[in-house]
Amino acid sequence: MQWNAELIAVGTELLLGNIANTDAQMLSEGLSTIGINVYYHTVVGDNPQRLREALDIARKRANIIITTGGLGPTYDDLTKQTICETFGLPLEFHEDIWEDICAYFTKRMKREDIPEGNKQQAMLPVGCTVLDNPVGTAPGCAFEKDGIHVLMLPGPPFECRYLFENRAKAYLEKLTHEKIYSHELRIFGMGESHVEQALHEIMVRGTNPTLAPYAKTGEVMLRATAKAPTEGEAEALLRPLIDEVRQVLGDVIYGEDVDSLEEVVLALLKERNMTLSAAESCTGGLIAKRFTDLPGASAAFRGGVVSYTSEVKESALGVPHELIEEHGAVSEAVACAMAEGCRRVCGSDIAVSVTGVAGPERDERDHPVGTVFIGLATKHGTICRQIDLSRGRSRGHIRTLAAHHAFDIVRRSLLHTVL
Repeated sequence: MQWNAELIAVGTELLLGNIANTDAQMLSEGLSTIGINVYYHTVVGDNPQRLREALDIARKRANIIITTGGLGPTYDDLTKQTICETFGLPLEFHEDIWEDICAYFTKRMKREDIPEGNKQQAMLPVGCTVLDNPVGTAPGCAFEKDGIHVLMLPGPPFECRYLFENRAKAYLEKLTHEKIYSHELRIFGMGESHVEQALHEIMVRGTNPTLAPYAKTGEVMLRATAKAPTEGEAEALLRPLIDEVRQVLGDVIYGEDVDSLEEVVLALLKERNMTLSAAESCTGGLIAKRFTDLPGASAAFRGGVVSYTSEVKESALGVPHELIEEHGAVSEAVACAMAEGCRRVCGSDIAVSVTGVAGPERDERDHPVGTVFIGLATKHGTICRQIDLSRGRSRGHIRTLAAHHAFDIVRRSLLHTVL
């Protein structure tokens, strides 16, 4: 049987934009791992009539309905009451749950004056499976009626995550016989439309496993997904697909099941017992920041120089004054000199440099916004790449893309695809 879920988030504060609906993201990710499809997300305010309407729609198109929010002690927390009315189930008082709520107040919150309104949190649908909540006062619950499984979870993200992972997930796993497994391929150097064009035939023929592209900032993620009873069976489906994708796309795929280019660069540097340094102008330290955000970066990163002005390029990196006068600070010659100077000053095996025009205006030599030069110095020599980032949407976007390119050039040098 195929299980399709709809998530209904209850809370006027969500509609007003006061808080983000992070519960939905967490639940969608969690449900996908146990083979449950999520086809719809719905958000309704604290209004019983609109919630009833949302439930009536959901029960026609989903056989699992999961609600979040509206289980608190205040007058507008009416999720349970409304759901029970919609499905024709009465509520009953659970003395043991009330005792748990009282214990939470006295032991965790050090309070003896327990508000009377919290008693309604111990009212649950007759015959339901109670999802007790040791990290809050709002228990969740689950029941099945007319072939539809309804689960109610609290709205606060920490409580919602705890109850899903430690209570609701076990309930749902009893329903499913297959799980969903996936691998993510990260791509830099090819846009989403070109990736889709290159892989179109593979994508359209896939039913299990499937392949789907997702656009990220300056890069593309491909998710290969298979549904199978066991991880081993899923892996047997996924591996031939991933191998085929790698054959088509080649080295624009920079990693599998990784989060960033810098993560891959760090791993390659550690494997080779090599070090990196960075000389930055238009990126303003972004490369060093991103790299040192990684745990273990100290094993491979020697340091960085933010040489934002020509004077600092000269004094800190040893870039000749005449070179800047002749070619300009944004140039191939200066990018190479910055990388060589940084490698010398920091004593690293590899040094990368970035100089460019992030905007919003052209520089003094009339270079257009988005003109970027990236230098790379190693013991084998120095190279430079000119990158046109004129399609960058903003100054920050251009800086981010420039850092992406810098990490990718380092990656390629470590894989011996440059130099």
